[in-house]
Amino acid sequence: MIDYQYNLSGISAQHLHGFFVGWPSPPTPETHLRLLQGSQHIVLARDSATQQVVGFITALSDGVLSAYIPLLEVLPTYQGQGIGRTLVDQMLAQLKQLYMIDLVCDVDLQPFYARHGFQPFTAMLYRNYARQAGD
Repeated sequence: MIDYQYNLSGISAQHLHGFFVGWPSPPTPETHLRLLQGSQHIVLARDSATQQVVGFITALSDGVLSAYIPLLEVLPTYQGQGIGRTLVDQMLAQLKQLYMIDLVCDVDLQPFYARHGFQPFTAMLYRNYARQAGD
């Protein structure tokens, strides 16, 4: 069974292994914990049997008009179970008072987000890949 929580109660770096699949320089579990601590809004999906975090979503907001969702990830072995859908739904519920909620995703993920009401748009990005691991 998957449980969802909105805070880091009971979470340590030990609970955050296996994320950032395919990243050339992924953040360590310790850095992952720091980024969760720095996020204004989080939803975590935990496997109730193992207590491991199996999915997460983060958002940053000005609290007035806008929010940005930088990260959503579900561990590969847990994908296809509706966890990502639930994480997005719960995050959108937290941010429902805002005018705009933005995110950037690869083209192949656009249909997933479109099911939640997101619309394709043009974006500009700047990436400092030397800092990808968050060190």
